Amino acid sequence: MRIVIKLGTSTLAHETGLLNIRRLEELTKVMSDLKNAGNEIILVSSGAIGMGVGKLSLSSRPSDIPTKQAAAAVGQCELMYTYDKLFSEYNHTVAQILITGEDVEDKERKHNFENTVRRLLELGVIPILNENDTIATEEIEIGDNDTLAAIVTATVNADLLIILSDIDGLFTADPHKDKNAKLIHRVENITEEIEMLCGGTASGLGTGGMTTKIRAAKIATKAGADMVIANGDDPMKIYDIVSGKDIGTRFLSKGE
Repeated sequence: MRIVIKLGTSTLAHETGLLNIRRLEELTKVMSDLKNAGNEIILVSSGAIGMGVGKLSLSSRPSDIPTKQAAAAVGQCELMYTYDKLFSEYNHTVAQILITGEDVEDKERKHNFENTVRRLLELGVIPILNENDTIATEEIEIGDNDTLAAIVTATVNADLLIILSDIDGLFTADPHKDKNAKLIHRVENITEEIEMLCGGTASGLGTGGMTTKIRAAKIATKAGADMVIANGDDPMKIYDIVSGKDIGTRFLSKGE
């Protein structure tokens, strides 16, 4: 299988913004094992700004663009250094790709991006993608890594997109407000009713919420991939997701 895995900031970092080392080590081990089993792994990793906030000892996530971009520049270095170190322990090579909206909207640049990812996979490399927050502005940003992960999934014809964050999946109501809310394990069609079941993020570190995940599900399923939203608190869940078990919420592929 060709699998795209998106890791949210809340999965990668503690509430302090600093790296959750133990969890990232476990995630890296699981992804390496899946690759050893013959799967192709593409990682879309959030966390650059959040990591930079912790590294710079800022009191909260910055709201102004220059500080966001500065935090991203600092955090991206730490993020890639850590990924390279951890994946190297399992004899896997990683590559960094930073993109903006222009790279997936312009036909020629998108073609070049696709060729690069495909060639990296042929060479046995794990591509690690993130939005280029250091230079992205409102005019050229994709906006969130849920959407980026879905675009990558569609572009490289992946079989499965796994989005890990601080939420268990899509519920029938807001589980923080309604104790009777039930987790929806499978979604065959993204109806208007499904789109209305959108909330926010539990932590304040990331930019995504259920709205961006529903948008991502539309892109991924239309392109022929299943998409699963699950809580990233236990990396071992990834094995069950890949094997098709009811973990989180699975949006079933429609294809074209």
